[in-house]
Amino acid sequence: MEKFMTPLLLLLCLPLALAGHDYGQALSKSILFFEAQRSGYLPHNQRVTWRANSGLNDGKASGVDLVGGYYDAGDNVKFGLPMAFTVTMMSWSIIEYGKQMAASGELGHAMNAIKWGTDYFIKAHPQPNVLYGEVGDGNTDHNCWQRPEDMTTDRRAYKIDPSNPGSDLAGETAAAMAAASIVFRHSDPAYSSELLRHAYQLFDFADKYRGKYDSSITVAQKYYRSISGYNDELLWAAAWLYQASGNQHYLDYLGKNGDSMGGTGWGMTEFGWDVKYPGVQTLVAKFLMQGKAGHYAPVFERYQQKAEYFMCSCLGKGSRNVQKTPGGLIFRQRWNNMQFVTSASFLATVYSDYLASAGRDLKCSAGNVAPAELLGFAKSQVDYILGDNPRATSYMVGYGNNYPQRVHHRASSIVSIKVNPSFVSCRGGYATWFSSKGSDPNLLVGAVVGGPDAYDNFGDRRDNYEQTEPATYNNAPILGILARLNAGHGGYNQLLPVIVPAANPVVAKPSPAPKPKTIPPTKPKTTPAPASSSGPIAIQQKLTTSWISNGKRYYRYSTIVTNKSAKTLKNLKLSISKLYGPLWGLTNLGNAYGFPSWLNNLPAGKSLEFVYIHTANAADVSVSAYTLA
Repeated sequence: MEKFMTPLLLLLCLPLALAGHDYGQALSKSILFFEAQRSGYLPHNQRVTWRANSGLNDGKASGVDLVGGYYDAGDNVKFGLPMAFTVTMMSWSIIEYGKQMAASGELGHAMNAIKWGTDYFIKAHPQPNVLYGEVGDGNTDHNCWQRPEDMTTDRRAYKIDPSNPGSDLAGETAAAMAAASIVFRHSDPAYSSELLRHAYQLFDFADKYRGKYDSSITVAQKYYRSISGYNDELLWAAAWLYQASGNQHYLDYLGKNGDSMGGTGWGMTEFGWDVKYPGVQTLVAKFLMQGKAGHYAPVFERYQQKAEYFMCSCLGKGSRNVQKTPGGLIFRQRWNNMQFVTSASFLATVYSDYLASAGRDLKCSAGNVAPAELLGFAKSQVDYILGDNPRATSYMVGYGNNYPQRVHHRASSIVSIKVNPSFVSCRGGYATWFSSKGSDPNLLVGAVVGGPDAYDNFGDRRDNYEQTEPATYNNAPILGILARLNAGHGGYNQLLPVIVPAANPVVAKPSPAPKPKTIPPTKPKTTPAPASSSGPIAIQQKLTTSWISNGKRYYRYSTIVTNKSAKTLKNLKLSISKLYGPLWGLTNLGNAYGFPSWLNNLPAGKSLEFVYIHTANAADVSVSAYTLA
C-alpha cells in the first residue's frame, strides 16, 4: 500500500494588494443569486424581495407535493439533473471551504441555499425507487415569456422508476444528498441522517435499474441530454457516499468498477452537469492521497492520472489542452461556456490544496507543476469573470461597474409582481418585456451569465441567450473558489476530515432544531509568542484551534514567515525550541529547519506558513541564518 507523509500546510500568500477584486463581495452576491431562482413558498427572510411565491401547484396533478426547488436558468422549468449537480457542487464548496465562508459571514446563507434544494429532493423521492426528475416542459415554457408568479404553462411532473429508469439522474441526486449530509452533519444531525438515507436508496435504485434518464423523461432531451451516459454518475455517487459514510462498500465499488465504468479510462477536458468523470477522479485521488486506497491503490492511481490529465489540460501543459480565448478564458462551447470555466476552476482549486497538503507536485507531460500554479490558474479564471478581460466586463451581474444589463431571464426582465401586479400573458411578455432594449427592471445580483465567445466578444442583448443567460450550475462551483481566494487557505490540512462550522441559518419553514450549547476551547495560560522580527524577516505566530483527546488538550499553532526585504530570501534556517509535537511545512535539517523540498526561496513580500501541534504553549521560533539575493 502506498503511504503518504503527513501533509504540508504551506502556501505562498498572495499580498492583498495583488488580489484586485473583492472576493468576499463576489461570494455574497453569488450566493444571493440562488434566492432569485427559488420556486415555491418564499420564506420570511427572503432577501431578493422582487420575487414572490410561484409554482404552488407543482406535483398536484400527480398526487405528490413538488413545491419548491430551483428554476435552472432563465426559464421556469425545474430540471432535476442540473439542480442535483448544483446542490452537489454547493455542498462540495462548503465541505472544502466552509471555514472560510464562516469567516466571511456567508456560511448560513450558503447552507440555506443547499437546504432549499435538498428539501425539494426529499419531496421528489417519495419511494425508494421513484424519483421525480422534472416539473414543467421546456418546449411550452420557452414558448412563453412570463414571470414565475404568472406561469400559465404546463406544470406536468415527470418521474423515473424501475420500468423507466434513470441511473444518471438518480446517481447525481444520490451524490447531492450524500454531499449535503456532510454539510449538515454537525449542525443538524437528524437532517443529515435523513439525507444520507435518501442517498443510499437513490444509489441502489440507480445501480440496480440501469438506464439513461432522458430515455425515460424524453422531454428533457432537448435541454439536458445525458450524452456521457450514467457510469460517471454511478462512480460519482459512490465516491460521495464513501466520503459521507466511510462505508467500505462504496470504496469497493470504486475499486472494482473503475476500469469497466470509465473512471480510470476517460481522460476528459470537461466537467459539468453531464460529464462527472473529472470530479470523481479528483475525489478518488483525494482518497488515495489520504492513504485510504488499501489494495485498490493501483486502480486509484489510474484515477489520479486522469485527474491530473484534466488539470494539466487546463494549464496548457498536457498532451491535449483546452482551448482558451485570447484573453485567457477556457473556451468549450458558444452556449453558456462559463459553466465549464467555474467547474474546472473549482477542481483546480481543490486539487491544488490536496497536492499542497500531500507535499506533491502536479505531474504534466510538460513537466512538474507546483500546486500554487493550479490555484493561480483558478484565480485567473475568476478574475476574468469579475472583469479582468479585454472588454473590462464583469460577467457576474451586480459586481463591478460594467456588467450585463439585459439578462436572458424571465423574472428579472419583467417588472416585479410586487410593483405591478397586472398579469403578464404568455406571448404578451415577449412583446412587452423580452423585446425591450432597456435594462432589466430587477437586478439579478450575483448571476454568472454564459459569457463571451471564443474571441472575448460579448453581446449584451436579452435575445442572446448563449451569452446572457445565467444558470445555477454556473454559480455553484464558484462559491468555493471565492471563499478560498477571499480568506486564504485557513491553515488546515485539506486531506484531514474537515468539520463544517456550525451556522445558524434562519429558516422559515420548518424552524431549525435548537443548537446544543458548546463550551469554547480553553487557551493556554501563557499567550503564544508574539510577532518577532530578525532584520528583513518577520515571524508571526498564533493559536488557531485546540481540542481534547484522551484527556489531553492539544493546541494547533500557525506561524507565518514573511520576507520584508526587496530581495529574494534564500538558505533560510529557523531555530525552533520547546517544540513537543509534529510540525508540517518545513524541512528538518537536524539542528535547524529550512524551506520545504518544494520551495527553494521566498520572493520579496511573500510569505510561507507552517504549523505544529503539541500540548504546550507556543514554541520559540527564531531566524538562525539566511541569505538575500
